Amino acid sequence: MRMQSAMAHAVKEIRRTSGRQIDLDNPDHVPLGDPGAFDPIRRSDTVGMFQLESPGQQDLVGRLQPRDVQDVIADISLFRPGPVKGGMPALYIAARHGAAPQYPHPDLIPVLSSTYGVTIWHEQIIDMFAVLTGCDRALAEVARRALADKERLPQVEAWFKREAGHRRYAPAVLDEVWEVIKGFGAYGFCRAHAVAFAVPALQSAWLKAHHPAALYAGLLEHDPGMWPPRVIVSDARRHHVPVLNVDINHSQPDYRIEQTEPGVWGVRLSLSSVKGISEDQVARIAAGQPYNSLQDFWQRARPALPIAERLIQIGALDPLRGPLTRRDLLLQTAELHAHTRARPVDGQLPLGGELVTAEPSGLPEMTSREALSAEIDVLKIDVSQHLMTHHHRLLREIGATEAAHLKTMHPGQQVLVAGVRASTQTPPIPSGKRVIFVTLKDGFGLVDIAFFEDSHDAVAHTVFHSALLLVRGTVEARGPRRTVVGQMVWDLEELAAARRDHGPAAVLDLLGQSRLAPTPAQSGAPARTLANGTTGAKLHPYADLQPAGTRAADLKSLGYTSPGSAG
Repeated sequence: MRMQSAMAHAVKEIRRTSGRQIDLDNPDHVPLGDPGAFDPIRRSDTVGMFQLESPGQQDLVGRLQPRDVQDVIADISLFRPGPVKGGMPALYIAARHGAAPQYPHPDLIPVLSSTYGVTIWHEQIIDMFAVLTGCDRALAEVARRALADKERLPQVEAWFKREAGHRRYAPAVLDEVWEVIKGFGAYGFCRAHAVAFAVPALQSAWLKAHHPAALYAGLLEHDPGMWPPRVIVSDARRHHVPVLNVDINHSQPDYRIEQTEPGVWGVRLSLSSVKGISEDQVARIAAGQPYNSLQDFWQRARPALPIAERLIQIGALDPLRGPLTRRDLLLQTAELHAHTRARPVDGQLPLGGELVTAEPSGLPEMTSREALSAEIDVLKIDVSQHLMTHHHRLLREIGATEAAHLKTMHPGQQVLVAGVRASTQTPPIPSGKRVIFVTLKDGFGLVDIAFFEDSHDAVAHTVFHSALLLVRGTVEARGPRRTVVGQMVWDLEELAAARRDHGPAAVLDLLGQSRLAPTPAQSGAPARTLANGTTGAKLHPYADLQPAGTRAADLKSLGYTSPGSAG
């Protein structure tokens, strides 16, 4: 798995920089019950943690509040279609926090007591068959496997109720137990599998708690999870881990950690992260370090012209440019390229003298917007500043709420949130209705949003065709987390253009115009209310619960599809 590679890279970087050899599987080195690892899990601060980082898992661990390894094993097992379909997470969480466990029959207490009466694992299905029918566990496993076959399911049910009935179990008890068993189908989870997943989950949590820079370097190098590199970089910054730009004298073929000041480690972006660069060019640049000028770099590293231009645009040659601007360097690179095309057949440039001048040409420096655009284009990461930085004044003017402050808001409050679209999903739900689930990244955290069918006519086109969104919606509470039920959405770049051309009033006019044709949720129609008093759909926190490889995340210019686990 890519997560194993990411953690191995982190361990390698720790050893390279400190000499410390960490064995992740040694409990003396990495205790799986480490309090420092559980604190961020309970805060739902799980980006980069194996199996725990998706929006649905962030919701689940936030409500479960895991305290030990067994809780994490249970959490990973609960986050599967079978247990979710049977409402097991809510039952488990309630019992975990003090509610009395409920058992279908006293004979099943030994089978279910470790999970507070909630059926989570395949082994429990096997034991339930064995206890109630009197069969051995081998036959019970045959019956469990047959649950995945719809054609054989009626036969299994008839056998189960017949054999258990002979042992004088009441029909009502058997009906209740069968509904639980049938709900698992092919979607259950065996405990051994859950343990095997929980171990790397807690190892990654330990690395994030104690060696965050090394873990982020591994995550960026191997891309194991559901989040694009932009989200990983943003999460690193929120945890005070500097992200260092590509530098032709410091960057290596892979992502490395680098000490920026005593006790502070950052992540240096790799040469390989530059769009279009070949392995040969990466190797030549790394082998020739250090360089003392653009001409020195051009002659010894021999980069292709487009690669040299991209390196200049993202600032990789800034330490060498002195009084020159990046545009000066681009002009000089064109001159060097012209000299190279006219060079002799042996490939040698004329020796002696400078081919380009060190004097500025008068070309202006790239603006911060241009530099940011270059980073997004070349690296797919906003390095020098967050993509939302240029919109902060506009968002303050209209009263938008940052992700970090969303948790202070009360359920039912109207809110404006904005950010870069990091994930988009439209999973099937039992009602057959379509719900669009979106996660936004605003530089201060992640915001999960659900758009229900009554808003789709107004929002769907913008959601799927814009990378930067402003959303109006209603706050929903899920344990310690806050999510948003979206009612209206705008393309943030269009709002920014209106402000630039016509002033703040133009933005307020655009926002006000949307109220002239309110959606049912805006016009006083009854809000959706769940049994626990919150608004939204029951499957909202588990929207990302689906087989690996089916995630939908077409982000157009900021597109991202992870090759790794869906989390």
